[in-house]
Amino acid sequence: MILRCAAILVLAATAMLASVPPLRAADESPPEKPVKEVADQRLTVTTPAGTGDLALYVSRDWSRPLPGVTRAVIVIHGRLRNADVYRASAEKALAAAGEAGQAAILVVPQFLAEVDAQAHHLSADTLRWGTTGWEGGSDAKGPAPISAFAGLDAILARLADRTLFPNLTTIVVAGHSGGGQVVQRYAILGQGETVPIAAGVAVRYVVANPSSYAYFNRDRPDGEGGFAPFAGAAACPKFDRWKYGMTDLPAYAGTATPAALEQAYLGRDVTYLLGTADTDPNHPALDKSCMAEAQGPYRLARGEAYVQYLRGRHPDGFRQRLLLVQGVGHDGDRMLTSACGLAALFDRPGCAPPTP
Repeated sequence: MILRCAAILVLAATAMLASVPPLRAADESPPEKPVKEVADQRLTVTTPAGTGDLALYVSRDWSRPLPGVTRAVIVIHGRLRNADVYRASAEKALAAAGEAGQAAILVVPQFLAEVDAQAHHLSADTLRWGTTGWEGGSDAKGPAPISAFAGLDAILARLADRTLFPNLTTIVVAGHSGGGQVVQRYAILGQGETVPIAAGVAVRYVVANPSSYAYFNRDRPDGEGGFAPFAGAAACPKFDRWKYGMTDLPAYAGTATPAALEQAYLGRDVTYLLGTADTDPNHPALDKSCMAEAQGPYRLARGEAYVQYLRGRHPDGFRQRLLLVQGVGHDGDRMLTSACGLAALFDRPGCAPPTP
């Protein structure tokens, strides 16, 4: 009898465990662990600070002319630096985009950390950062102090080469979660778009479900639907430091002022892609620092508040888009392959922006 009861309990427990959905890869391991896979290609990045090789995946051989390519899509991984996972999601989006996808090249850079270089015995020339600093454009730990943003500059310069891409018309720089943080900050500080724009190539930034945003002044959501100077500044003195605000900008920013950066950002083609179910204030990958908490309780609230903040500051000059992916939470695969994801990446129809 005791054995029968024990067996029933084991079966019941097994059934309960089977009914619990497994954690997604983005939630299962800390960013301090080395990546499972390192991208198979390299792009040399040269700056006044030195030279290093950026790891990346590229869907076509871009060492020779590609006249059939009219669009380039750059997809940036999340905090786990799992470029292989994001490449797979981006390839699904590419296939779902139809003709637009067939005429596209996919580039997925990988901002490796020192722990990755050690675990995979990478060349000393391979660029590597801290486990999270790359999200804000910090300098590499080796082989030279090269900003993560300089890596994106190098990709944009390669795509702007008309001998390689004579018919390219559009570059989309997209990122989800930690990658969304990279794209939003790069859209503020980035210097690389001047080269493709001068060559007649449009550049778009797609910011998907990041944990936080860079604000242009000391205002934050006041909890009543408006914005005011952050009341918790005394308890959270770093709330306005980069990557959350405009103080202590990275060396990559040079002498740029917050006012000039804000005006440049407003002029850029930015799409905010938010999942309406990304509302867990205790999500394991959510930034819960006081600097991020000052922007709202969870990702959807923080994203909607940031768009409202910019609209309020520039009621006549705000032209950026907000697209909501209905029923999707913190899921990079479903975000990029959704109707709104395809609209943001490939201009596919089927996604209407919400009414402000």
